[in-house]
Amino acid sequence: MCGIFGYIGKRDVIKTALDGIKLLEYRGYDSAGLAAVQNNNIHICKEVGKVAALEAQVNSFSWENVSAAICQTRWATHGQVTKENAHPHFDKDRSLAVVHNGIIENHEMLRSELKEKGYEFISNTDTEVIAHLIASCYEGNLLDAVQKSVARLQGAYAVVLVHRDYPDQMIAIAHEAPLVIGIGSHEAFISSDPNAFASYTKQAIYLSNSEIAVVKTDSQQIYAAEEAIDKEMHILDHNVNEMSKGEYEHYTLKEIYEQPQTIRNAFFSRVDADYGTAFFENLAYSDSDLLAIERILILACGTSWHAAYVASYIIEELARIPVQVEISSEFRYKNPIVPSGTFVIAISQSGETADTLLAVREVKAKGAKVLSVCNVHGSTLTREADDTIYLKAGAEVGVCSTKAFTSQMTILSLFALKLARMRNMSKSDGQRFLEELIILPEKVQLVLNQAPTIEAIARKYAQYENFFYIGRSYMYPTSLEGALKLKEISYINANGYAGGELKHGPIALISEACPTVALCANQLTYDKLFNNLMEIKTRHGKIIAIANKKDELLEKTVDDVIYVPATCDELAVIPVSVVNQLFAYYIARFRGADIDQPRNLAKSVTVE
Repeated sequence: MCGIFGYIGKRDVIKTALDGIKLLEYRGYDSAGLAAVQNNNIHICKEVGKVAALEAQVNSFSWENVSAAICQTRWATHGQVTKENAHPHFDKDRSLAVVHNGIIENHEMLRSELKEKGYEFISNTDTEVIAHLIASCYEGNLLDAVQKSVARLQGAYAVVLVHRDYPDQMIAIAHEAPLVIGIGSHEAFISSDPNAFASYTKQAIYLSNSEIAVVKTDSQQIYAAEEAIDKEMHILDHNVNEMSKGEYEHYTLKEIYEQPQTIRNAFFSRVDADYGTAFFENLAYSDSDLLAIERILILACGTSWHAAYVASYIIEELARIPVQVEISSEFRYKNPIVPSGTFVIAISQSGETADTLLAVREVKAKGAKVLSVCNVHGSTLTREADDTIYLKAGAEVGVCSTKAFTSQMTILSLFALKLARMRNMSKSDGQRFLEELIILPEKVQLVLNQAPTIEAIARKYAQYENFFYIGRSYMYPTSLEGALKLKEISYINANGYAGGELKHGPIALISEACPTVALCANQLTYDKLFNNLMEIKTRHGKIIAIANKKDELLEKTVDDVIYVPATCDELAVIPVSVVNQLFAYYIARFRGADIDQPRNLAKSVTVE
C-alpha cells in the first residue's frame, strides 16, 4: 500500500526521484523518505507527513555527484507513523538503504535471529529486517546477498535497494506485490506504478513473483530462482495529462467530471446495435464456453464489490444465471466450493488488490477459469487471470473511486447483456437496453450540470455526523456505495441499508440529527421505498431524495430532492451514483477534509 520510486541515469537524480514519488502519493502519505548514493556513500532524508515535507528537507541539502536515488511514501502497517519508522531503512553501517511495500510475515523471527547476532534495530517496522538481513549475508557480492536473503523472506513484498559499493545500480525484488522497471535511453526507473515514469519512457518490464532485477542505466538483468531470465518488454498506453488535475481543485472532482467520456470509452466498439448485444474483441471464451455457464462467482473488494453486487442483480434479471458475490478478503477463508460450471469474475480497478489476487489464486487452484475486469494494463490481476476486459477509464488518482465504478458498471452491464442475448433475451429487448446505455453519457452530463444545486444541498447538511443511505433492489448496493463515498472523504459515519431492513433495527437511530439519503430511482420498488420514507418522517428524520420522476407527494414528504434523468432500473445506478459522488465531494470540501488523500486510506490495497 506504499509507493516506491527509484531512478538512475542522466537527469537530475534527486529531482526526478521526488517528481516520481509525488505521483505515487495516492498510495500512502503517512511519511516519506529518500536515499541517495552520493560519492559512494548513502545519504538518507525522512519526514513524517506528505512528500512536500520531505521535499523541503531534501532541498535544504547539497546534492552533487548523485548516481542513484530511491524514495518511498508510506502507508503504515508495522510501526507507528514516526520519523524512525519512515522509509528508507538501512543497516548499522549505512552501507545500503531499502524501501519496501508489503508485509514480511516472518519478520519477528528474523528480527530475533539478527538481534542474537548483534544487530540493533531503531524502528518497529518489518522493513528494517530486510536491510539487516541483506547486510548479514553480504560478503562482497550484493546480488548473492540479496538472493540468500530473499530465500528467507515470507510474505508479499516489493523492495528496491541501493548499496554504496554499487553506485551504478539499483536492485529490485518483487514477490506478490507490484513493481515495474521503466527503461529509457541511458536511464532506468523502478516504480510501484508505471504512471510515475510514463512521461519519461513507455518501455516497461513487470516483475513477477520472487524475481530479482539488477537495474543499471543501460542494462536490466532479471533473475528467477538464481537463474538469469529474459522478460517481455511492454509498451505503456498512457496519456500524461491523466496525471494532472488540470483546471480542477482536486483529482476526485476531475475524475467525477470525466465520467461521460469514460463511460463512452467503456462501451466504445463493444456494442452491436443491429443485433442488440455486446461484443468483446479477442475474448478468450467462446460462445460455447459462455453458454456452458451454470453459475457465476464474482470476487471483489470495496467499491468494486459494490459494482459486483449491482451486477449480480443485472445478470440474474437479464440472463437468468445465479450469481454469488463474495468479498475477496472473506472468500479464501471459507474453504469455498467451486463446482464445475462456475464462471469466475474478479474485479479490481488497480489489478493489485491483494485480497482479490489471493482469492483468484484460490479458485484457480480449484480448477476455475477467471475473467478479470480491470483498469490497469500489465497489473498482476491481468497477468494471472485467463482473460481481461479493460475499463479504459484512464488513470484514477483520487483514493475515492468514482469513474472506475461507473466504468465497471458499464462493462458488467454489457457482459450481462451478452449473456442474456445468448439465452432468453429477444433482439428488440437487447436493442432497447443498448439504446439506454448509449445515451447514458448525456444523462450523466445532465447530472453534472446540476452540480451547483447539489453543492447547495451539501452545504445544508455538511455539519451532520451521521447519515443513512437507503434503497431497494438495484438501489440497495448503490446505497452501500453512496455511504462509502461519504465515509471515505468526509469522515462521516454513513451506512447503507436495504429499505425493507429499516424496521428490523436501524430505524431506532432515526432522528433529526441523522439525515437519510433515499435512492428513489428504482421504479419497480418506488412505492415500497416511499413507505419507508413515511416511516422516517414520522420519526422526524430529514430526507434527501434522489429520484428520476417528478412527484408532488415526494416533494411534500422529503426535505430536498435531486432529480436525475430517467433510465431503466438496471442502469439507474450510474446517474444516481454520480449524484452521490458530488454530494460526498462537496460535503468533504465544506468540512475541510483532504479529499484526494483521505486519512488512513490508500488507493491500492496491496497488503492483506
